Amino acid sequence: MTDQEFIAAFESCDLRNEDFHHADHVRLAFLYLCRFPVLEAVEGFSRALQRFATAHGKPNLYHETITWAFLFLIRERIVLQSSRQDGRQPTWPEFAAENPELLNRKSKLILSDFYSDDLLSSDLAKQIFILPNRIVARETGGTD
Repeated sequence: MTDQEFIAAFESCDLRNEDFHHADHVRLAFLYLCRFPVLEAVEGFSRALQRFATAHGKPNLYHETITWAFLFLIRERIVLQSSRQDGRQPTWPEFAAENPELLNRKSKLILSDFYSDDLLSSDLAKQIFILPNRIVARETGGTD
């Protein structure tokens, strides 16, 4: 399935829920972030994901903090990878190859660097984006 067909099937809710796994979420987030400015991508992807969950009878599965945190993490990785490729945006296969830890369903553990379990399991974090409550020093390749 091409990227455009994949997006169209997701947005029309024609993808079967049982065929839509964590890596597919990451691929769609990547595609939205490559096609739209970051805030439009966050809004569009979030709205489409809520619609998809509702259409498949699982409206309570949408979690705004996890969704937005992953979108911003993916965006950061795209920008860092682009900077190593002379500004060329990575393709999905290139991005996936360089970021395999994001494709694993257990990659939500990455968020534990930024969020406590209590915060992520809260009803408020499901409903609205909550800023991280943990600070982790990471190397970003920039200079201070």
